[in-house]
Amino acid sequence: MGKPNFLDSAWIRAAVDRFERPLTLYASRLLGDADLARDVVQETYLRLCAQEPETVQPHLAEWLFTVCRNRALDVLRKESRMTQLSEEQVHTRPTADPGPADIAETRDSAALALRLLDALPPNQRDVIRLKFQNGFSYQEISRISGHSVSNVGYLIHVGLKTLRNQLAESQTARANA
Repeated sequence: MGKPNFLDSAWIRAAVDRFERPLTLYASRLLGDADLARDVVQETYLRLCAQEPETVQPHLAEWLFTVCRNRALDVLRKESRMTQLSEEQVHTRPTADPGPADIAETRDSAALALRLLDALPPNQRDVIRLKFQNGFSYQEISRISGHSVSNVGYLIHVGLKTLRNQLAESQTARANA
């Protein structure tokens, strides 16, 4: 690492303002622990301080998510465990004043979707989150994950097909119950 780039604090501040929340959400989903996620994001920004803005700026989002992902995976390896979100964490999400039945159905559907997503193989789960929770292109996901662009497309396709089939089976089972 080079020496810290504290002279360009406006650039760092802009990066924090733009990416802190999505990075924390991403790290939290990888780690299953909000406190660890905040630590990983903080370390990501400390590493950004050591970079030259002109070398990172053209691909800032990819760089941040790659460093964040790698650090989160390091933490998981160090702890040798993966923690899933608790049911309480899955159910606490903001809603826009729907009725009680809508709230219950939305919570059930979200919890099911997250459980099914968490049951996917890690490589499929990771690329689907990068695509749909963070809005990255296949090319960006390729650079973040280390998979080829075609493999990213394949992993997303297979993962979504699996999720669709499992959701359909679940809805059929619920309708027949």
